[in-house]
Amino acid sequence: MKLSFYGADRCVTGSCHCLEVNGKRILVDCGLQQGRDEVDNTALPFHPGSIDAVLVTHAHIDHSGRIPMLIKNGFQGKIITTRLTADLLDIMLQDSAHIQEQDAEYQNRKNKRAGRPEIEPIYTVADALRVREFVQTCEYGQDVPVVDGVTAQFIDAGHLLGSASIRLICREGDEERTIVFSGDIGNVDQPIIRDPQFFTSADYVLTESTYGDRNHTEVWSYTDELAEIIDETLRKGGNVVIPSFAVGRTQELLYFIREIKDKGLVTSVKDFPVYVDSPLAKKATTIFCGDLRGYLDDDALALVQDGTHMFNFPGLHLTETVDESKLLNMDKTPKVIISASGMCDAGRIRHHLKYNLWRADSAVVFVGFQSPGTLGRNLLDGAESVRLFGEDIAVRAKIVNFQGLSSHADHDHLIDWIKHFDPARTTHVFVVHGDRDVAPVYADTVKSLGFAAHAPQYTEEYDLIADKQISPGYLPERRTRAYEGAPKTTGAYQRLVQLGDMLVGLIRRSKGRDNKTLAAFAEAISKLISKFEF
Repeated sequence: MKLSFYGADRCVTGSCHCLEVNGKRILVDCGLQQGRDEVDNTALPFHPGSIDAVLVTHAHIDHSGRIPMLIKNGFQGKIITTRLTADLLDIMLQDSAHIQEQDAEYQNRKNKRAGRPEIEPIYTVADALRVREFVQTCEYGQDVPVVDGVTAQFIDAGHLLGSASIRLICREGDEERTIVFSGDIGNVDQPIIRDPQFFTSADYVLTESTYGDRNHTEVWSYTDELAEIIDETLRKGGNVVIPSFAVGRTQELLYFIREIKDKGLVTSVKDFPVYVDSPLAKKATTIFCGDLRGYLDDDALALVQDGTHMFNFPGLHLTETVDESKLLNMDKTPKVIISASGMCDAGRIRHHLKYNLWRADSAVVFVGFQSPGTLGRNLLDGAESVRLFGEDIAVRAKIVNFQGLSSHADHDHLIDWIKHFDPARTTHVFVVHGDRDVAPVYADTVKSLGFAAHAPQYTEEYDLIADKQISPGYLPERRTRAYEGAPKTTGAYQRLVQLGDMLVGLIRRSKGRDNKTLAAFAEAISKLISKFEF
């Protein structure tokens, strides 16, 4: 019984963990790497055809974004997740595939002019459309057979509609082990969704640690603070531009703005217009208005039962086409624009930043985590100029970090979550989904509570029967993200770099082997170098 760590190990994106039981292989999540975490999304350290099942904690792309790639490359197993996550996966993976196709098309135009070979998208819309064929849905609390000897149960993680923590009960021969995967643990007292639920016993626990070294800033009232920002900006004649994740965060913002308008908290512009400029957000909002029995918190449920539309109000406009999006920047009326992507690395938000960052009367309001290496993080870190669509854009707009509005548990709530387990009963805690400067710090905090704990590295393997590390893994080199104007390498070259990193890790793990084996290994590498020396 073995656990391998293939993503979100001392970083916050690309979640992917592989559990091997009775000769079967189960993935928990298979997400895209993003921002500075990105090593190579085209490479997987396992063959997709060897995977028997994939369990998905939630629909965010950093947890699900490589699932179409699995199917494209031979996966024939089953995908198990909650009903609402399955609905959201449909739209989010198609949107991700569309971005992959656009990125490849754009890069290939540049490659053609430069005489470089063309690249393929990681996957296509056709690949994403096939995902639903493999999906089996479940509800919270249901015992779900996964493979022989393995049963899963999903409970509400409070992070996104349909999000889950997952407990796996694994039997191999006479041995039984229980493993809990936290998924992304939600914040408390958030609108729409319920607070996180808890498992209370496990042999092994994988816990996220996004905010493992800090607490959220206390906000006296989300609606009051957001209203203050909107009122101040519109009074100056500017626009409020909000980069937002299309699924989850955008719906929270609409929930708040509906309340702001109901209470008349913005007085500078009566019935100020609000534009949601994201086709994906529009589709997601439709799902959020569907059958949410068993998913809503009490306040949201009361609104629905009262006949109130949680996400609709006077002045709301949902744009669909590119032409409609472009017209927003021609219209001089002060307005609120909510657009994706939330970290500003893709999507229509980049156009809105181009037309608003240089305006001292406008504001850009960040409402979610910004991964290191992303444009959003650069703006929060005080960039004075950014490059967008071939132009250098001065940053004169007010940059606001709307703290407290996070879908992740902070340090204190992560501690509360892990304390539901008994250190005397829990063999080991693996701390994942935290930046390389955060995950080890939180692992030390967990150890101070009496648990055995550490923060695994990429490709680390662990024997769950013997309770010992099989191989230590390694920290991939972080590369500068290729923004517009910077040449990207081909997929083949990226694959080569990835394999080089894996080879270095293999060499490090070979320490202590017998001299005959090491000599043969060295000779094989030497021959390979001689064959391909340029």
